[in-house]
Formats: sequence, structure tokens, C-alpha cells
Amino acid sequence: MLLRIAAIALLCQLTLPLARAQPATSGAAMVRPGATGWRAPQGNSARPRYVPTAVQTASNSAQSPGNSATSPVTPTTGSSSPATPAPGNRPTRAQVTKGNNTLPNEHGQVWREYDISPYTLRIQDTNHPEQTIVDWILRETGYEAWHSTPVLLSADKRVLRVYHTPQMQAVVADIVDRFVNNQAENHGFGLRIVTIRNPNWRARALPLMTPLSVQSPGVQGWLLAKEDAALLMSELRRRTDYREHNPPHQMARNGQSLVISSMKTRSYTKGIVRTDQTWPGYQPELGQLDEGFSLEFSPLLALDTRTVDAVVKVRLAQVEKMISVKLEVPSSIAPNQRAECQVPQMTMVELHERFRWPTDHVLLLSMGVVATPGPRKPNLLTDALPLPKSAPRADALLFIESRGPGAPSHPGGTGTPLTTSRQNHTYHGRY
Repeated sequence: MLLRIAAIALLCQLTLPLARAQPATSGAAMVRPGATGWRAPQGNSARPRYVPTAVQTASNSAQSPGNSATSPVTPTTGSSSPATPAPGNRPTRAQVTKGNNTLPNEHGQVWREYDISPYTLRIQDTNHPEQTIVDWILRETGYEAWHSTPVLLSADKRVLRVYHTPQMQAVVADIVDRFVNNQAENHGFGLRIVTIRNPNWRARALPLMTPLSVQSPGVQGWLLAKEDAALLMSELRRRTDYREHNPPHQMARNGQSLVISSMKTRSYTKGIVRTDQTWPGYQPELGQLDEGFSLEFSPLLALDTRTVDAVVKVRLAQVEKMISVKLEVPSSIAPNQRAECQVPQMTMVELHERFRWPTDHVLLLSMGVVATPGPRKPNLLTDALPLPKSAPRADALLFIESRGPGAPSHPGGTGTPLTTSRQNHTYHGRY
């Protein structure tokens, strides 16, 4: 037994110097220098020593104050994964309850239902005639009146449901009465859109007109007696620069919308799209512009039919010219290749306003000297000469006249049905 112990001790003394002569390695450290996840500590470049990053990070975390030794350590790798949000950083959601099954009425709101079938049943050329009533209510009251307190405004083809204060209910009742009034059922309005190249017609017409306040910049308005309006129209027709842009006997019914449009689509090249896979390396990017004029007219008579409120929406657009721009589109086959695109130079005028005037007068609106709503008349002399030509300009005028109930479609007519036109979409806003 003693001999065995002595032999083991002698063997340990012989192997200890050999172990000290070999470099200290471990299972984790036997990785060649430069491997991912390893780095050399600074300060000893003569004998590099590679320590695992995860081990060093854990060691630093354990030594730095405020870090827990049991915190998980993520090794540094080539890609980073998104951090999981802490429970306190999660998005919050609104709490939803069933409520007490009663409408709040802290402002004295009351529920009313209005029968609008006398109006909606006689409108056959639109799918949702009740939307016209809702639009007029919003114009009269404003949108903010229906979003500040617990209120409601809903309509179908027979019933308009309103939950609001008694003061607002009185305004809604007045609007609904004006739509269902049988005295204004067949009341018609005539419109004329004309242009005069020279605005000097005002010199002789000024004594016949009464100025009307207009908020839109550049637009003027006047009121004329029907006799004076007929006299002015006859004088304008004698001018060589006079031109009408709509049928002379086109009319709109009370409570409905008349839309007159001469908009035409014009295509042009607005840019290029690179396509390296196909020759010549690009494709033209096409664009479209609407050029012409559009008019939307929505009248609503008062309950006594003596005054009328009307929303007039006019839009004029004209392309003066297309400015060409050369773009460099080099390719491997054609390094000096170029493409052409166009930048439109346009003139646009818009009017969106509400007017009120007595039905025994004619409303006259002037948009000013703007782009001509339609193509100009050809001139054989000037068109043949190679002279620079500018875009046509003219003073655009709009005459609106109340024709009364059962108005004939033309003077001396027999009361043929009024022609109206509607569009499916509606616009909103307080006008």
C-alpha cells in the first residue's frame, strides 16, 4: 500500500512540469483565432488570448453595479433580433362597456322623426334622394354641431331621425318643410353660361345691376330685375365675342342638383419608369388631366317661395401649354439616350359658395377674365399665320333665373317637363 502511494506521488511530480509547459486551453477556448463570437483582450498583443464574448459579457454584468448575475445574456452575433416589449410598454386599448341602454341628454336632447316621403317618392332618378336633405342640414348647421355632444342624424327613403336639442330641431324642421312643400314641387330654375371676350360690357350694364356680396376672390355678383336681365341678354347677344356654353332651356328643379360639365380628358407623358430588363431601358409614365368646365347647382326655395338659397360650385381648368423636358436615360447599348416628358402649365379657377336672393330677381355671377370654358371659335386669318398664340381668355358669366312652378321649357311653350341632371356623389361643407 505504501509503495502504491509513493508511485502515484512520483508520477504527479513528473507530469506537473509538462502540464505547465503546455498553453492553458479549455473546451470553450479551443477555437481558432478569428472565429465568430471570440475576441482578443487588449493590452497583450504578443500572446493573444481568446475569450468567449458570452463569458466576458457575463463577467462584466456580474461585476457592474445594478446588474443582476442571473439576468439572461444574449451572445453577440451577426444578426440582431427585435426586443420583446416589456409588459408596461404594450399598447393600451379603449375600455368598452354596454352602457345603461339610454341616450345621454345632459344638454336637453330630444328625439324626432320626420316624414320625408313626400319628397323622396317623387325623386326617381337617384338611389338615395334622402342624402340631399342631409347635405342641406349639414350646410345650415355645420359639421361641428353633430360631433361635439351625443347627437344623431340618420335618414332613409321615408324617415329622417334626429336626436338633438330643441333649438337644432327647429332648424332641421325648417329644412325638411322646404323639401316637402308641395307649392315648390315643380318650381324650376334656368341657367345660362356665357362668355364675353372683353369685359367692357359692364360700362352700359352697371346702372341695371345691384351689387351682391361675394366671398370668393375675383368673383363678382349682381342682382337684376327680370326685365333688366332680358334687356342685358339681348344686348350681349349682339356682340361678336358672345358665346353660350350650355343649352339655353336647361333647367333644374327645386331641391335637386343640376350638373353641367364639358370636362374632357387629356393625356400626356408625365415621367418615365426604368425597366432594365427590356429595351430601351425605360417606359413612359402616362398622366391625365381634365380640361374644361363643370357646374353644380343646388337650389332650395324658402317655405313662402319668395327667396331661394342655392349652392353654386364652378370649376374651370385649362392647359395653356405643355413644357417639354429632356431626361437622360443612359443604358449599356445607348449611353447618351434621352427621353422626353411633359410638364403642364395650367390655369384653374374654382367657386364654391352659397347665395340667397329673391325669386323675382336674376342672379348674375362673373368669374372674371379666366380660361375659356370650351374651345374657341376658329379664325381663318389668325390660325393660318405662324404667330405665337396664347390660351384663350374671356369673362365667364352665369345667369340664374327663377322660372316659377310649371315653367315651360321655352317661351310660349306648353309646360313640358323640366330637364334635370344629377350626380351620384355629394359634397359636404357649410356653404
